[in-house]
Amino acid sequence: MIFTYLDVLDRAKSGPQVKKSDWDLDHVVLPTKRIVRKYNLQWDKHSVVPDDPDLADRVFQAALELATETGVYNINTERVIYFSREELQQGLDRAPRTLVMGEGKDSCTLFARGICDPRPPLMWAGNPGVPTPEELFLPMVQSWMQEPIVDLITCGSVTTIDGRPVETGTPSEVFVVRRELRMLREGLRRVGRPGMGMLAAQSAVSSLGDLAAAHPDYLRPVDSHLVAMFNELMIDQDNMNRAANSVEVGMRNASLATVMVGGLAGDGPGAAVVQAASFMLANYVCLADYHLLHPIHIRHVATSTRGVMWVQGIVEQAFARNAPCIIVSDIYPKSGAGTRELLYEVAANAIAITLSGGHLEGVGAADGAVPNSSGLEARWMGEIGHAVVRQNLSLNQGEELVQALLQRYEHVFSQQGGNPGQRFDQVYDLSTLRPKAEWEALYQSVKDELKQLGLSSLV
Repeated sequence: MIFTYLDVLDRAKSGPQVKKSDWDLDHVVLPTKRIVRKYNLQWDKHSVVPDDPDLADRVFQAALELATETGVYNINTERVIYFSREELQQGLDRAPRTLVMGEGKDSCTLFARGICDPRPPLMWAGNPGVPTPEELFLPMVQSWMQEPIVDLITCGSVTTIDGRPVETGTPSEVFVVRRELRMLREGLRRVGRPGMGMLAAQSAVSSLGDLAAAHPDYLRPVDSHLVAMFNELMIDQDNMNRAANSVEVGMRNASLATVMVGGLAGDGPGAAVVQAASFMLANYVCLADYHLLHPIHIRHVATSTRGVMWVQGIVEQAFARNAPCIIVSDIYPKSGAGTRELLYEVAANAIAITLSGGHLEGVGAADGAVPNSSGLEARWMGEIGHAVVRQNLSLNQGEELVQALLQRYEHVFSQQGGNPGQRFDQVYDLSTLRPKAEWEALYQSVKDELKQLGLSSLV
């Protein structure tokens, strides 16, 4: 029985010892393949929005079996942290169904969404973790903080401090994380939303930075931070330090597992099983209050690929049907700001997530690799999510819309150099923090196109 986080730490020191070289094959690849066959998990690779309740249930049961059998590998101690099936079920039963984020008039309540939920998803705007030059950070975050449709905010990671490169695990990381939080709080003050909840300390590459942010002037108890697991089903002492740091400080823990579609777990079904198992295990090792759903494609990275969207959808539906919990799904398109394809990718991703039971976070444009993001596509993400609910779309109707959008952007995955678009300061006027005319016009054009395709409730 798990009573406190110390019990989890005990298992990280006493569990069976396994060499890292043996973990991937013996504890991930082979068990996942066997379990996928056992539960007859298959995916029509042309499908994007799942509409098979029995399949969602089987994915959930397969994930529970894998989580019980495999556990979590602690990279530092080289030991496996195991949990019984009963313990994992208790962790699922205790997972928050609602969570108040932020404070005062700017607070909002995250909640466990259902499939085709009549309640619109919450909009968590930002480019989480994207490397961001210090001089662009504040105007960028203000560009999405000011959007009325946005409920919560996040940000990229600041890469320099007074022109000096930030080095992980050094005093420069302490300085940059605290500066990130000061800029976030200043941005919220400027847009008149000081109490809005945040997923922040994104510049904290190590637990040193995370500890530096644990102060009411920086990361408040009503905010959240990342506690990550690694590919696949692994955690390190550094992230366990982050979880431990939250116990008395009180900030919310967002578990993050970026399962690779086409990687060790295999294609869609195997990746979905490992992703769902990661959430079950994160309830303990990450002390998760809510989960960030961010599978990535092994070759294309983007969340707007067919396989990644399907994994997001089937995992959301599996939990919605079997163990409701708060799932926030990342949108990381291949394309960057100023491109038509970015708007298509965001729309497709947002439609699929909204219908399957997730909240929306993004946009980490251009694979989240460069600061080519802006508040306009965050607004667009929210408008799509609200329109899907307002129009009461079915899963099949969502599938048709996403298929039509795929035809308009799928070429970017084979395009040499991708489709990175433009930097924030090329698509926004820095003096007014408004989209430049060309970017605004492109957005209006794509909005009209979506209405013609069938999303008539867009406003």
